[in-house]
Amino acid sequence: MDYLQHPFDSKRTTVFSKKGMVATSQPLAAQAGIEIMRNGGNAIDAAIAAAAALTVVEPTSNGIGGDAFALVWVKDKLHGLNSSGPAPKNISIKAVKSLGHEEMPVHGMIPITVPGVPAAWAELSKKFGKLPYSELFKPAIRYAEEGYPLTPILGKYWKAAYESFKTKFTAEEYQSWFDTFAPQGKAPEIGEMWSSPGHAETLREIAATESRSFYSGKLADQIDAFMQKHGGFLSKEDLAAFKPEWVAPVSANYRGYDVWEIPPNGQGMVALMALNIYKNLNKPKWQSAETYHEQIEAMKLAFTDGKEFITEPEAMPVSAEHLLSEEYAKKRAEVIGETAIDPVLYELPKGGTVYLSAADEEGNMISYIQSNYMGFGSGIVIPGTGIALQNRGADFSLDEQHPNALKGGKRTFHTIIPGFLTKDGKAVGPFGVMGGYMQPQGHFQVVTNTIDHLLNPQAALDMPRWQWLGGKTILLEPAFPNYLAQELSRKGHAIQLAVDSGSFGRGQIIWRNPETGVLAGGTEARTDGAIAVW
Repeated sequence: MDYLQHPFDSKRTTVFSKKGMVATSQPLAAQAGIEIMRNGGNAIDAAIAAAAALTVVEPTSNGIGGDAFALVWVKDKLHGLNSSGPAPKNISIKAVKSLGHEEMPVHGMIPITVPGVPAAWAELSKKFGKLPYSELFKPAIRYAEEGYPLTPILGKYWKAAYESFKTKFTAEEYQSWFDTFAPQGKAPEIGEMWSSPGHAETLREIAATESRSFYSGKLADQIDAFMQKHGGFLSKEDLAAFKPEWVAPVSANYRGYDVWEIPPNGQGMVALMALNIYKNLNKPKWQSAETYHEQIEAMKLAFTDGKEFITEPEAMPVSAEHLLSEEYAKKRAEVIGETAIDPVLYELPKGGTVYLSAADEEGNMISYIQSNYMGFGSGIVIPGTGIALQNRGADFSLDEQHPNALKGGKRTFHTIIPGFLTKDGKAVGPFGVMGGYMQPQGHFQVVTNTIDHLLNPQAALDMPRWQWLGGKTILLEPAFPNYLAQELSRKGHAIQLAVDSGSFGRGQIIWRNPETGVLAGGTEARTDGAIAVW
């Protein structure tokens, strides 16, 4: 595929390489991946090393106690991995309400679900890796043990979390968070060294046991003991029962390219639904208010439906196949006019996340994402281990009639999504944009920037973004052109201007030239993004 640089003032230049490339939101994590690749590992080995390193060098967005998803291209085939954990077996709507909650709490013991990250690492290594599992963790262990200086965006979010948590997290179970992430009684400053010896020991244990210790060994016992002490629902039985799931990726064809996502319980389908709706509308125009308007309307319809219907496949009131069908897309496209609408739910037919990508000269490519959710997750850290546990259960509904109703052993609607692009059965490459509910919106904008406007990877990421917040409300990035903002306002959109770019997602892209094998990568200027090459 030829990527042209459209006349757009991109903040960085696209990076090119032949033998290998790792793109992450942190320079040290990208270097960890390339270090492993130079030592004989492939793209999958490199991604695991970078992911392990990210739990150390970007704890504001992910951790060992989070979930993970991956799309892996090996030997001309795309594989999907869903390593999102379910709710504990003994949790229920009744149990949560009996504790005084009418909605799922965001922090604490209740929203903790089974972590999938360590299992994802082991599963990817077992199926596709080249190097011994223990080799992949050496860079991350080194960073945790020796320490590293905080980068600017990392330091900003770390400090913001500390300022919020110091008044919010007063119960005993939160003390380990402060012991781990604010050991001097404050958040570490930008440029200041921070280390986590307990985190290093945990990574050693995971490396030595191929992650088994986390689910049925020493680490599982430590997690279980802390849960029991503080009235948590997660148990060692829940951990022991967990297995990642290999899944068939789902796709939508957008103007000759196949865009791939992980199927439900993830929200990746929202991006595909929006692309399907949008391609039924007018031909895209560069920097046109009409084009932006139609993109926004397509996204708000897809998101309204996705948030209502997407959960575990067996609990969905409508099939994924229908939501990705031409029938659905055309019906939703008919709703879109020349002015903004308040989206109405589709009438059913009767009857803190980190993203990284890696590629090697053998043709292997991986799109990988892991997260603790909402920054540091639940706020619960297992003492002395560096294991910060996620709060994915916060997305469950306590309405028994809702498709995403809380139930023991059930996986919730999940926000983290890796993406992948192919054309005519050949890999173009991995892409992703992290950031809660911004993720499918980011995927949609990156894909349309690339295919409709021929932007190279870096320019596609650097384009000013919009974000649908609900109803007719649209948040625009500071760099979004003012004349377009005014035109969108005249079309009925309730425009809000963001003060910074913090909520607009952080992405990575690697495209491969099918004829030469040359890799072209873009990284995110909205974070401390970096591309390491070989």
